[in-house]
Amino acid sequence: MTLSTHEPATGTLIAALPVGDAAQEVAIARDAWHGWATMPLAGRIAHLRRFAEIVRERADAFATLIARETGKPLWEARTEVDTVVAKVAISITAQGERAGERSTEQPAGGRMALRHRPHGVLAVLGPYNFPAHLPNGHIVPALLAGNAVVFKPSEKTPATGAFLVDCYHAAGVPEGVVRLLIGGPDQGRALAGHDDIDGLLFTGSARTGLALNRQFAERPEKILALEMGGNNPIIVWDAPDMDAAAALIVQSAYTTAGQRCTAGRRVIVEDRLYDPLMTALTRLTDRLIVGGPFDAPAPFMGPVIDNAAADSLLTAFDTRVAMGAGILRPLERLRPDLPLLSPAILDVTDMAERPDDELFGPVLQVAQSADFADALRQANATRYGLSASLISPSRARYDQFWTGIRAGIVNWNRPTNGAASSAPFGGIGWSGNHRPSAYYAADYCAYPVASAEAESVAATIPVGLVPQS
Repeated sequence: MTLSTHEPATGTLIAALPVGDAAQEVAIARDAWHGWATMPLAGRIAHLRRFAEIVRERADAFATLIARETGKPLWEARTEVDTVVAKVAISITAQGERAGERSTEQPAGGRMALRHRPHGVLAVLGPYNFPAHLPNGHIVPALLAGNAVVFKPSEKTPATGAFLVDCYHAAGVPEGVVRLLIGGPDQGRALAGHDDIDGLLFTGSARTGLALNRQFAERPEKILALEMGGNNPIIVWDAPDMDAAAALIVQSAYTTAGQRCTAGRRVIVEDRLYDPLMTALTRLTDRLIVGGPFDAPAPFMGPVIDNAAADSLLTAFDTRVAMGAGILRPLERLRPDLPLLSPAILDVTDMAERPDDELFGPVLQVAQSADFADALRQANATRYGLSASLISPSRARYDQFWTGIRAGIVNWNRPTNGAASSAPFGGIGWSGNHRPSAYYAADYCAYPVASAEAESVAATIPVGLVPQS
């Protein structure tokens, strides 16, 4: 049995890859794990630095494959490859800071030592929007900590996953230590439910993340890290520069065709700024080039991942219009047989009910507000809590926003998708389970072991004993 992958922008077949067996891959990783775990950290670091070199050497081929398989513009695919390379150095620093060895001398002799142990075999389930960068953000810190990994890429981007794993093996990471599991939902469920994994690191939809959370609820011995998504708000207040505000909103809403967990999905704007902001926003949106990854001139936005995703977005758009949303810019299919969609804007101010869904594509919802407290209420009216931005010249307003907003990433005059790998990345509510990734991934890739230690035995029991005769 094989799994086929196609270019979203053209429909061309990229590859047909053999579907794997979860139990077999876990068994291979289990057999290889001990040797990797007992290797000195310096050896694991050397392998991963070589991995970064391999990726750098293969950067053009890697970026081309990512662009073909996801449909994202080539310029954006190249940026993704750069983040794969950069992850190694950042993770080495984080490993030392977050999970390094510590010891302190104790009164009356001895010391208190802190060390970290790997969990064992970790499953990694990757998404399709960043099919190299996001799983790599789990795999690198997991390997540094001494774990073996079974990685199942999204069934929509398996070729990129295979390329990534081949780079690890080319760098000398033992083949048993990083295993590739090709397959669809059945293989993902088999991997997540396998008794011999010690944990699962997941990036993907809230629906799947919630199912995993329920599945692992009775398995406290297994680590579970969930990064799920967001219905991320942007508040625009206090008369900022309208053209600059529009540019930040466009970057937030339409980069990667809106297929980012941190994408700006909702704008709440001060009512007196609504008309000038919408003028600037629609003028800029109308200039965006939508096309294939290798088109010239280069597009800002490529297709969504496949026709099923496009159909789902079009249905959700029409549903909101039927519920009372006004169309500022329609969501249109630019090619009848391909998932190329126009950037869309809906005014949801007069909707009695606003569905709290993550519309994973180029659909932006705008609402007006006359009061900042109401704007905060609207921004927080979501089960998600990943990213939020304030566009305003006022520091006092930002302090009010930072204190009142529910999100794990809070930005000021920056896009919602402006997140640094040198900081923790994660959210609350339906956006995650308090296991932030990026710089804090070291926290869930190993567990701390505290030890009271002394070179010799010296102990007495001073109270509670019958006197010696």
